[in-house]
Amino acid sequence: MALNPFFLQGSQSEQRLVQSLINEQLKIYGVEVTYIPRKFVRKQTIIKEVQSSAFDDNFLLEAYLNTYEGYSGQGDIMTKFGVSLRDEVTLTISRERFEDFISPFLEADEDYELASRPREGDIIFFPLGERLFEVKFVEHEEPFYQLGKNYVYQLKCELFEYEDEVIDTGIDAIDSQLEDLGYISTLQLIGSGTTATATAQINAANKGYIREIILNDDGSGYSSTPNVAISTAPFAAGNVNATAVAITTQRAGIFSIERILLTNAGLGYTEAPLVTISGGGGVGAAATAAVEQTNFGIVDFTITNNGVGYAATPTVSIVGTSTSPASAEVNLLADNTISDILLKNAGIGYTVTPTVTIANPSLISGVGNFARGEVVKGMSSGIEARVKEWDTDTRILKISNVGIGTTQAAFIPGETIQATESTFFTVGLTTVATIGVTTTIFTGINTSSITLNQELNQVEFGQTLVVGTGVTVTSIGAGTITVSSPSLNTTGVTTVVSFGSTVFSNYALDFFSEENQDTTFESNDILESEADDILDFSEGNPFGTF
Repeated sequence: MALNPFFLQGSQSEQRLVQSLINEQLKIYGVEVTYIPRKFVRKQTIIKEVQSSAFDDNFLLEAYLNTYEGYSGQGDIMTKFGVSLRDEVTLTISRERFEDFISPFLEADEDYELASRPREGDIIFFPLGERLFEVKFVEHEEPFYQLGKNYVYQLKCELFEYEDEVIDTGIDAIDSQLEDLGYISTLQLIGSGTTATATAQINAANKGYIREIILNDDGSGYSSTPNVAISTAPFAAGNVNATAVAITTQRAGIFSIERILLTNAGLGYTEAPLVTISGGGGVGAAATAAVEQTNFGIVDFTITNNGVGYAATPTVSIVGTSTSPASAEVNLLADNTISDILLKNAGIGYTVTPTVTIANPSLISGVGNFARGEVVKGMSSGIEARVKEWDTDTRILKISNVGIGTTQAAFIPGETIQATESTFFTVGLTTVATIGVTTTIFTGINTSSITLNQELNQVEFGQTLVVGTGVTVTSIGAGTITVSSPSLNTTGVTTVVSFGSTVFSNYALDFFSEENQDTTFESNDILESEADDILDFSEGNPFGTF
């Protein structure tokens, strides 16, 4: 005899009825939460340890809040590391809803290893408290096999503790909560680089100068840069004493002097001065000076603009008529600017002052904006990081997960920081053109400076038509351009057309700070405020007066 003549134990139709009733109850009395599955980005293959995870998918799901009297768990407790929040909730969700609307999407992605049920480690966004909870345990047998089947999952959740996981759900209410959490580094970017400029000075008539310093012996054992002293020029009006600096190097573990450069070639020398090398902890270095008395050469440089944004030492070119050309190199400061120009050889036989040209920095103008969550890369160091926050006005880029894909120690000041997703359209040419109705032809246009295969993209018709990536120039004729796809306008129009290309957003790096300035885990301020309320020092020492 059946347990109940009105119900059949194990009947699929009755089980579906119960499941439908439960789903309806959850929709009536439940709360709409966001289920965010954990994606394994990188695992250690030996013991299967998850080294990096991400949360970049989201699913709306109704859930019944079992802990209706408030958060359960240990609450707010004091640990030796500061205040720790141990709030917990228990949520009940429909098994059918999860298996029908979430599992198929997870099964299609190889980064989700368990897609058939909710998984420990996934997180849930609870909108009423605007909090993230991590699933700690999934109970799948409560209630216990009613009519021969289980219909719900009970998710026992604890308040989520962020540990630099990648959270990029696309929902601002979720992603914005974690902007200031985790270890955050700061990049001060340069909006634009500036080319350094300088002018040369040649010697006066009959004023001898030092053409170069010849290193006779490089010495050894130098632990710091030694001093280079040059004997003074003869005392006379207009004479200037020469100065020089030593450049050290390391060969086979031994520090020695590589070269000696002139910071000023001097004026008024009638014979080779004495060159003395001292200090630096080393011995044995010796050098002599070569003097030029009858011809004109470069004796000094004047920096008119120190430049901005140099990632590496730029080259210096000296152009002018001479019998023996001068050569020089720049001294690059830690702030990526040029401090001075050092002479390798002052040259011989300049009739007029030569022109000095310093090479451009790696990036003249930064463009575009960075999107929260995207990966940026240092183009010289190869270091990658994930964007936390970008301020367009101050050019401050906050990043986390520094070191993705590389073993380099740090970003290099002056290098280009480039986005991997965000793009910016750069205009190469702007002109007036006539566009017909649903045609690929641009007419009435000056084609002299436009080349074939230039990338184009139709963005907007009207005041200005911007053309960039997506459409390709297929042919160029006299006053006409044919593109790969027709224009979208329905009436002929004469408008401004901009030709150019799309590039990834990029800026030059000024400096890189590894200090974590945005952490909420430090409780010093909280403890200090609470302590001030306990002990009153405003009127006197509560412990007594010495």
